[in-house]
Parts: sequence; C-alpha cells; structure tokens
Amino acid sequence: MIPVSEPVLGEAERENVIRCVESGWISSGGNFVTEFESGMAAIAGRKFGVAVNNGTSGLIAAFRALDLPSGSEVIMPSFTIISCALAAIYNNLTPVFVDSDPVSWNMEAEQLRAAITSKTRAVLAVHIYGQPADMEAISELANELNLVLVEDHSEALGSSFKGIPCGSFGAISVASTYANKAVTTGEGGVCLTDDPDLAERLRGIRNLCFGTVDRFNHTGLGYNFRMTNLQAAVGVGQLRRFDEIVKHKIRIGEFYRKALAPLEERHLVELPKRLTGRVNSYWMCGCVLTNRVGADATAVRELLACRGVDTRAFFAPLHSQPALRDLSVEGSASFEVANRLGERGFYLPSGIGLEAGTIGHVAEQLGVVLDGI
Repeated sequence: MIPVSEPVLGEAERENVIRCVESGWISSGGNFVTEFESGMAAIAGRKFGVAVNNGTSGLIAAFRALDLPSGSEVIMPSFTIISCALAAIYNNLTPVFVDSDPVSWNMEAEQLRAAITSKTRAVLAVHIYGQPADMEAISELANELNLVLVEDHSEALGSSFKGIPCGSFGAISVASTYANKAVTTGEGGVCLTDDPDLAERLRGIRNLCFGTVDRFNHTGLGYNFRMTNLQAAVGVGQLRRFDEIVKHKIRIGEFYRKALAPLEERHLVELPKRLTGRVNSYWMCGCVLTNRVGADATAVRELLACRGVDTRAFFAPLHSQPALRDLSVEGSASFEVANRLGERGFYLPSGIGLEAGTIGHVAEQLGVVLDGI
C-alpha cells in the first residue's frame, strides 16, 4: 500500500535525540525547545515563538491570550479541522462558520464580510492543504473593522502570499508540527507573534501560569501545553532541512499536476489552482471529483485502496458536525462549496519520500478507477 504520508527523519534528528537523552533534559526544559521556537519564528519572520504540545493546544492558547469578551463571535471557514472551532468554544467564544471560495478552497474576504455582526471580535484564517488564503484582503478587512486576526498556518509551512510567508499575519499565528506536517516533532505545535506581551501570556498559559517570583502562586488559569525537549530535538533537525523539504513537496505537487492533467482536461477532477501571488507548498495533494463522476469520494477511495493506493478524505465541514450544532452560529446562508469539497474531495499520497514514478502510478490507478465507474 502506498501510504498517504510518512515523516522522513534523517541523521540530524537522530543525533539531536541522542544528545537530548545524554543531556538528561528530556522534559520541557532544555536548549532544543528554545532553538526550535526561534527557528519556527524565523521561517515566518516573527519575533517570538512559543512551542506547545500540539496545534489544537496552540489555537486554544492563542485565543486565551487574546482575552476576548465571553460570547464574542470568531469567524472561521467551515471547511477546516474541528480544532479551529474548539479553540473558540473552549474560550467561551462562538465560532461562526462561512463557506469557501470554489477556486482557492479557502475562506475569502467576501464570505468573511457577509458574516460579520455586532458580536464579531475575531477572524481565524486558515490555509487549506497548502494554498494560501487571500491574506491581503482578509487583513485589510480585519483592520478596517478592528477585528483581531489569528492565522492557522499548520498546512502552509513554506507557502507564501505575495512574497510574505504564511505564519507572519495577524496578532498570533499557530502551526501544528504533527507527524504529517512539513516540519514535524511527532506531536507538537508553535504559536508565533510579534507582540512581547502576547508572547509572555502564551508562555504562562502553556505552563500552568506558574508565578515568576513565587512559582506555586499561580498568576492565572493556564494549561499544561508544554512541548518536550525530546520533541523539539526532532524539530530542530527538521528545520535544518526545511528548504529541502518544502522544495520537494512543491515538486510532488507539480508532478501530480502533470500526471493528473489528462483527468482534469476530461473534467473528471478539479486540482488546486495556481493563483497569482500565492505559493502553494502542497502540504497534501488533493483533488475533487466533478459531477461527471458518478460516485462520491468514499467510493473512489475504496476502489483505490483495492489497488494499493492509500488516500484520505477531505475535512467534513464544521457546520455539519453533530458535536457542534448547538455550539456555533452558521454565518453563511449556504455551504455549497464546503459541502461539495467534503463529499467529493480527497487527497492522494503526499509524503516527501514520493518520487515521480510512484506519483505516475497513483495517477494511472486513479484514471483506471474513474474510467470504470
């Protein structure tokens, strides 16, 4: 079975882990954590990085640090992972879901503007599968209406908008460093900001808000969201190969574009578009079945699995999640695009170990399956 994604760890990661174990600093203390934070901040051109135990924790910490009034609305795309909604809910905020743009698959400024109410206080921008959202328009709208902007760039490490790296926008940006991300620590994440006060608040929140003078007099209610030095040791090794990893991910994406072009020309699949001013790092190489295909993504994925090709479903839109129906406000009158992406989209093997021959084989198998439907 050709796997969807697998981390590729090298000699630098192995050596760092050995050094970490030999140092005795295997928990959240140690130099690798601070080195990892600095490295992740540098990628995005940020001043401060605060490492956390996963991306979901990073989003929760970000909204806790912003200290928005209880009940405030946070606008976010429906087509994203549930972590985004939980970050609002766990901070007594209300997630408001909006539809996606059919070309970029992201929330764009038009959907955002239509969902704003008197209760709106923040926007959570997410870059889907490596394709940047229109951060210029979203940032301008947030500034115009005095809304706090938070950026989830977990899927867009190495992507950029008009030459500006994803992760550099808004008051706080958050990235996951889960095993399938461009930079991995196994589990983990990082919050980035240019605001020293927000950075200090984030450090306190991730570390139980221990007191700075009297450690066990807690200055607030925080969480244990710490990243271990062992995890950071892996991440530091990954950062040394970051440019190489991103370049190879982009090559994989371009290989897929070429290999799947015949299916796209026959209007059987839709592929991510090349958009002016946006560099897609192709975290995952996705496709969407057109209406000409008489089957949904689930059926096609099952047939591909029978041919030894592993795939993953796209996100199920948040507005359709049973767990969220009583905890959110639907901001769009229609979720036509999000529903279509969720029902007819899936991503193909996208790990950095892939080579052109394997990608060609995957594309060939997809063609055989679609021709047989």
